[in-house]
Amino acid sequence: MNTIEIIRKKRDKKSLSNEEIEFLISSYTKGKIPDYQFSAFLMAAFLNGLNKTETAALTKAMLYSGKIVDLSSIKGLKVDKHSTGGVGDKTSLIIAPIAAAAGVYVPMISGRGLGHTGGTLDKLESIPGFRTDLNLNQYEKVLKKTGAVLIGQTKEIAPADKLIYSLRDVTATVEAIPLITGSIMSKKLAEGIDSLVLDVKTGNGAFMKEMEDAIDLANSLSETAKAFGKKCIAFITDMNQPLGNYIGNWLEVVESIQVLRNGKKNDLTELSLILAGAMIFLGKKSKSLEEGIEKAITILNSGKAFNKFLEIVKAQGGDISYLEDPEKYPKSNYHKQIKLMNEGYLSFVNTYEIGMAAIDLGAGRLKKEDKIDPKAGIIFNFKVGDKIRKADVIAEVFSDSKEKIKLAENRILKAVRLSNKQIKSPNLIKEIIN
Repeated sequence: MNTIEIIRKKRDKKSLSNEEIEFLISSYTKGKIPDYQFSAFLMAAFLNGLNKTETAALTKAMLYSGKIVDLSSIKGLKVDKHSTGGVGDKTSLIIAPIAAAAGVYVPMISGRGLGHTGGTLDKLESIPGFRTDLNLNQYEKVLKKTGAVLIGQTKEIAPADKLIYSLRDVTATVEAIPLITGSIMSKKLAEGIDSLVLDVKTGNGAFMKEMEDAIDLANSLSETAKAFGKKCIAFITDMNQPLGNYIGNWLEVVESIQVLRNGKKNDLTELSLILAGAMIFLGKKSKSLEEGIEKAITILNSGKAFNKFLEIVKAQGGDISYLEDPEKYPKSNYHKQIKLMNEGYLSFVNTYEIGMAAIDLGAGRLKKEDKIDPKAGIIFNFKVGDKIRKADVIAEVFSDSKEKIKLAENRILKAVRLSNKQIKSPNLIKEIIN
């Protein structure tokens, strides 16, 4: 194999063989190909694309760069969910306990927030004592004991992905659908799952802002899952406004508790029940998606999902007293209500800017080494189509810094628009790809 010839081949829009892709990934992971050559390959792939066969080969090579977890000792189907990321998206904290309470095993390897989107690991780690750094033996033990486990990527899982993603991040090649597919699916397939539910976001707060791109990504992920013998359902969902009302790590745990324990009903609850219903269906605990959703509703209303959440958190070292009494959690030094001085119907939310406002407050990171303030965040009180009257509190912001409060307030005020006419709320589920 000749690295230069392979790069030239892709540069000239020719298809690569499985062996050529395997050589590239294996050699780069072992340090035999320098960054500058692999960067050239990434840009060629970004510009000229990879076909279905190449994408499957890329995923396979990244998958087998590390260890594939063997969960065969746990009898029952294992189902995970992956979201492409958004603002206020805390569905994992709700659907994992619902699905586990239904008898589906849920092995989740999640990520951290970067940019304007939040990360499941950061949310979980805002719970005092919660450990996301379990090794693979502990991962299997917690899954067997509670029915669900939520950890971060270990050194053994798809090490090629970590190396390649870091390079994509600094070579402007992040958005390529085949490269996104390989990154996501290599980690998900390594978890030991049988099936996967996908939540592909589209809108101004998503990475895939155009519906066409979201559908292309959903199809690529689904086809790759099926190429590896995994069942998959993909949902294209709206991210033209924050999901739920709470944005920020501990705040999102609080809203998850409001759904699991207190029966809060909003778009977050609706989407969580649909995704959990799909997991129940793929886990063969229902005969249809509709029946799966009904089971999810029953489990949520019974209190079993909240009890299961407590069980999972306790098994991973978390202090459940904060979940039982969220008011005991430390408070931010500063809290401000943001009011609008005019009235009308909420017609537009720049969700990206809302996410960036949360980062301004300290709830996220722009660089991997940035520290997060788990208390910081936003409560955004309205949805598109809602009537807003003068002096209504459109949002509340929380931070340990007065300067950060002011910065976030300015962003939020610029991120919303009102209309004299009532605006129809966007459809939460845009499309289902089975």
